[in-house]
Amino acid sequence: MIPDIYIDDESMLKNGWVRETVDFPIPQSQAETVTVPGRNSPIRFNEALGLVSFKPRAFTLTFSMLGTRVKFDELTAKMSNRYAGRLCRVRTSEEPNLYAVGTLQLSSSYDPLTGKGQLVMESSDADSYRYHVDMTEVVFSGSGTVVLVSDYMPVVPTVITTADTALSWKIGTDTFHKTLSSGTWVIPELQLTRGNNSIKVESSGNTTFRYREGCL
Repeated sequence: MIPDIYIDDESMLKNGWVRETVDFPIPQSQAETVTVPGRNSPIRFNEALGLVSFKPRAFTLTFSMLGTRVKFDELTAKMSNRYAGRLCRVRTSEEPNLYAVGTLQLSSSYDPLTGKGQLVMESSDADSYRYHVDMTEVVFSGSGTVVLVSDYMPVVPTVITTADTALSWKIGTDTFHKTLSSGTWVIPELQLTRGNNSIKVESSGNTTFRYREGCL
C-alpha cells in the first residue's frame, strides 16, 4: 500500500500528490522553573496541577507530483484554495484511527527540468494531542460501578441520564459526589485520566458517558 495522508478525510494520493515525508514530532512539555537564592535546585512547575501540559505541536508534510507546469499549477491551486490557512484534521494511512488538528500553511515549488512539483504543508499551532477518530461511548443501565477506560489525554466526558442519577468517584485522595436529573451534563470535576476510571452510579435509568480519547 502506498503511504497516504488524509486531510479532512480527503486522500492526498487521490488528488494527485504522492507523500514523500511526514514529520510529527512529539510536542515539548511546558517547563517553568524558578531559581531561588540559597537553593541548589530550582522550583519546577512542570506538574503544578498534577498533570504535564504541552506546547502546541508542529508538523510538516511534503508531497510531490510529476507532470507539466500546467498540471502542477492546477493541483496546487486546488490544494491552496481548499486548505491554506484553514484549521484541518490530518491523519496518516499508518495510523488511521488518530488525527491531528492544526492550521495549515502551504508552499510549493516546481522544477521544469525534471517536471517534478513539490507541495509542503506545515502547521505550528496544532493541538498537542492527537485524537481518536471515533468517540468512545459507554452506556450503563441501573446502579453499580462503571469503569471508563481512557487513553493518555485527560478528558471530561459528556454524561447523558434518563432518570435522576447520583455519581461518585475519586481522583487521587479526593472523593466527589454529584446528583443529576435527566438530561445532558458536563461535569468539570469528572476528569478521566489514563487507564481505568471507576465511577459509582445510582440510577433507575440509563447513564451514558461519551468522550473522545487522545494521546501524544
